[in-house]
Amino acid sequence: MKIRTITTGINIAFPVKNAEIRKAAEFNRQAREFFIDNGYEVQTLRITSQPWPSYLGHLGLKKFVTTTRDIEMLCDDQDVDFFSIGTTFEPRHTRMIPWVIEATSRISASATITDNRRAVAPATIKAASKAIVTIAKGTERGYGNFRFAAIANCPPDIPFFPAAYHQGSRCFSIGLEAGDLVFKAFRSSSGLADARRRLARLLQAEYGRVEALALRIEKRERIHYAGLDASPAPALKKNASIAFAFEELGMGRFGGRDSLIIARMVTDVLKSLRICHCGYSGLMLPVLEDRGLVQAVARGALKIDDLLSLSAVCGTGLDCIPLPGSTPPDTIAAILGDVATLAIGLNKPLSARLLLAPGKNAGQKTAFRSPFLIDCPVMKAE
Repeated sequence: MKIRTITTGINIAFPVKNAEIRKAAEFNRQAREFFIDNGYEVQTLRITSQPWPSYLGHLGLKKFVTTTRDIEMLCDDQDVDFFSIGTTFEPRHTRMIPWVIEATSRISASATITDNRRAVAPATIKAASKAIVTIAKGTERGYGNFRFAAIANCPPDIPFFPAAYHQGSRCFSIGLEAGDLVFKAFRSSSGLADARRRLARLLQAEYGRVEALALRIEKRERIHYAGLDASPAPALKKNASIAFAFEELGMGRFGGRDSLIIARMVTDVLKSLRICHCGYSGLMLPVLEDRGLVQAVARGALKIDDLLSLSAVCGTGLDCIPLPGSTPPDTIAAILGDVATLAIGLNKPLSARLLLAPGKNAGQKTAFRSPFLIDCPVMKAE
C-alpha cells in the first residue's frame, strides 16, 4: 500500500495570493516527510481550491487562462504535483475549462452535472460533453481529459483528482493506492465469506495506521483532517489490480456475473471501516490504471454498460475510460446522463473521466504514452 495523495484544500481570492498556496505546499511537504519517516511512500502532493467561479468567474477568458498558468508556475516551484481549481456548476463556466486544460499540464478541473435540487443538469451535461471533445482535439493524444471530469453528487474535499474541490476551512485529506491489499486478502481466502473477513481485518489495520498518523499531523499542524478516502485505488502492477484480485477468489474472470457480487462485498467492507471517511470511499475501477481491467476490455468482457452496472455498487463511476476519438458530444452526453441519474437515484458520488483517443476506433489500442496509464483497446461508446 502507498499513499497516492496528500490533498490540501484552501480558499483563494482574486488577485491570487501566492502566500496561501506556498503555505499549503509547505504543509504538504511536512506531512509527506512525516509519513515517510513512518515507513510510507507518498506518491503525490496536491492542492485544491474552492470552485473557481467564486474567485475567477468574473474574469475574461484570456485573464482566466493567464491566472491559472501563474498558479501552475507557482506549483511547479513549490513541489506541488497537481492543483485543482475545483468544479463549475454553470454551462458558461464549463465551456471555459478546455482553454485552461490546453494551456497547462498540472491543473485539473471538473463540471458538476447535477444541480442543487438533486436533479440532472442537462445544460451542464451538454457543455461538459462538448468540453471533453474540445480537450481531446486540443491536447496531445487527447491526454488532457485525464485532468477533467464530470462529477455528480460529489462532496467537497475528495482527495482524488480531477473530482476534487474544496469547501469550508483549510483542511487535508488522504487518498491511498491499496489495490495490493485487496489482492493479498483475496489470494489467501477460502471463499467469499472468508475473503470479506480477511479484507476487513487487513484494511482496518492498515487504514487505521494511516489515520492515526493523519490525526497526529492534524494536532501538530493545527489543520483540520477531513478524512481518508477508503477507495483502494489500483496500481499498474499485476498484484495491485482490482480485477486480478477478484479472480483470485476462483469465481471466474473479471466481468462475469459474480463480479457484481464481489464488488458489492468490497464496497460494504469499505463502508464498515472504523475511520473518518471522505470522498468516494467505494471500489474504484479506473480502466486505464488497472492491468486486469485492460485485459477484461481486450477479451470483450467489460463494456460501458457493465461498468455502469458496477457503478451501482462501486464508488467512482466511469473512470479512465478510453473512447473513440470521433465520439460525438451527443453520445458523450447520454453517458454522462446515465452517470448523473445513477448518482441521484442511489444518493452516492459518481464521476466520469472519459479519454477520447484521437484517430482511434473501437478495438484499436490507445497510445497515451503516460506513466500513469496502461494502453488499452478503445471501448465502444454505444
